[in-house]
Amino acid sequence: MSRLVRSGLNARLVRPGLNALIFAGVFALLAGCASNPPASSTPAPAANQNQADTYNEYETTDAAVNFLGGSAETIAKVVDKAFADYGRPNAYIKGEEGGGAIVFGLRYGKGEFVSKSGEHRVVYWQGPSLGWDFGADAGRVFILVYNLPNSEQLFQRFPGVNGSLYFLGGIGMNYLRSDNIVLAPIRVGVGMRLGASVGYMSFTKEQSYNPF
Repeated sequence: MSRLVRSGLNARLVRPGLNALIFAGVFALLAGCASNPPASSTPAPAANQNQADTYNEYETTDAAVNFLGGSAETIAKVVDKAFADYGRPNAYIKGEEGGGAIVFGLRYGKGEFVSKSGEHRVVYWQGPSLGWDFGADAGRVFILVYNLPNSEQLFQRFPGVNGSLYFLGGIGMNYLRSDNIVLAPIRVGVGMRLGASVGYMSFTKEQSYNPF
């Protein structure tokens, strides 16, 4: 049986010799998080939504497996974890993203937002990360969306929930939250970076290269 590892990512960023660019990124990220309070690790209460307006676990797993590929059994277990924590999503985003990091990292992505009500639209996201984070990655991501009143509410900043990073058989998932809206990005592959969950993701209607 695969072993689920839960990892809190509280990184200490005291490293002599870091260049000015990394320090600038650290301070910019901290300033950005100050303007949007850190998310609580307590799960958000599920919104009072009709089941007809949300995806069931079979629909969600099927969509994730078809898009991400990889082990259907492992993806199903990761989706099951999200359902146990937050219930039924009312939308999801399937897209591609890439980024890199040397302690301070950046991530950019583009995808299709799909709601249970039938809405489809293109969305972009970008954001910084901090942590014991090195290297680069690129690949597909499937993001579960919870308690979203309408698609316009997606276009804001979503801080990461501390200690919410999960690994299972080469698949990673973490939670991001703004008020009651919760996002659960699911990523596949060895290119996943631990620090990507320490920071935030900002969603925009147009492509932007400014991660802050």
